[in-house]
Amino acid sequence: MTSVTSTSLQELIDRADARGLAAAGLACLDRCLPLLAPERAEVLRPVWAAVARGDGALWAEAVAKARVELEGAGGADADAGGVVTMVRAMLDGVPAEWAEEPLRDWAGRCSAVALAVHRLYDATEAGPLHAGELRRQQAVLEAAAHGPTGLRRARELSIEGGRVLRAVVSRRARTA
Repeated sequence: MTSVTSTSLQELIDRADARGLAAAGLACLDRCLPLLAPERAEVLRPVWAAVARGDGALWAEAVAKARVELEGAGGADADAGGVVTMVRAMLDGVPAEWAEEPLRDWAGRCSAVALAVHRLYDATEAGPLHAGELRRQQAVLEAAAHGPTGLRRARELSIEGGRVLRAVVSRRARTA
């Protein structure tokens, strides 16, 4: 069942335009950002605004600003299981260029990293956290296919997913 779902996720990525790809990658980063910088939840808001406008210059500027604001976040001491390193790689990999191929490559990598992160926090390899992340990624791509109007839904899914992941991480920390 997972392979069929994964294939359809890949098909959605393959068919997405630049805006959809940017939204997909950004949503994955946004959901995982609390693992890197829990106190900086809104740092990606200007990047979302650039996606909504489909403006390459605004995108490059917002991405550069977010990188500066998140510089040094999630120090190596807090990198349990390499999660911080994985999320940092998603942030560092954001292409400054608003073009389909670099965005497609980044969105694909972000998808894989977000799924891997969720799998690390799941009780079983293909547990509910991982399955929920897979569904969110598909829903984000489907919503973004509707253009700027679908981006609100994509961001809502991202916020919801971030809350779920934070709750799981918090619960695990309390029981450890």
